[in-house]
Amino acid sequence: MLIYLSAAAAPAENPYGLMEALEQGGVIAYATFLILVGMSVFSFFILFSKLIEQQKVINQAKKVRATFWRSATLKEGSAKLEKNSAYKQLVDDGIMAQEQHSKLTDPVEAHDWMHASLARSEAAINSKLGGGLAFLATVGATAPFIGLFGTVIGIYRALIKIGASGQASIDAVAGPVGEALIMTALGLAVAVPAVLAYNWLQRRNKSIAEDLSGFNNDLLGYMVSNGAVRPAVVAAPAAPAAAKPAAAKA
Repeated sequence: MLIYLSAAAAPAENPYGLMEALEQGGVIAYATFLILVGMSVFSFFILFSKLIEQQKVINQAKKVRATFWRSATLKEGSAKLEKNSAYKQLVDDGIMAQEQHSKLTDPVEAHDWMHASLARSEAAINSKLGGGLAFLATVGATAPFIGLFGTVIGIYRALIKIGASGQASIDAVAGPVGEALIMTALGLAVAVPAVLAYNWLQRRNKSIAEDLSGFNNDLLGYMVSNGAVRPAVVAAPAAPAAAKPAAAKA
């Protein structure tokens, strides 16, 4: 009696779960599943690594606005910037372009030479910030089709079972059809976050590129005017004056 009750109380195993569907699908189902999981893992890795990289550049922009244009020379301002930062790279490349212009044997306008050098440096920074986004776009475009491949295989297996059994019973087709639907869902679950991450990172990169372009223009104006032209620097707010001690009573 106790054995019967314990057997009745035990939950029945689900024959149509994820692992059961993969086992029914065999090598093709496992391969499709592993490819989609790998795409998802790399997509999230790129998302978080690019967010950290972008935030560093955004923080550097705040520091540039606060300290750089208060410096007397470009070299002094460059020394205040964070090592290996995007803005320091622009400043150092600008200083190098100034030094190289005096060594040119073929006369080239200083403005054109430095503008081209700064533009090349800015393009390199933007290219680095955009690294990895192509993978997100590829995942967003191909993951649904990879899931669809698993779906087609599942439907094909369902049709084979129907043909072998001679009847389209639920028991015969539930497993393959369930496998097909799971693969479709997995493909969408991988593609949608990748597309959202791609669009978000692209928007942040566009904002960063606008800041870099503005700084580049200010830097070029500073160099071709020998420091006469520079952005207006907002004075730091003064610290509140300490309260004067009350006069001693007579």
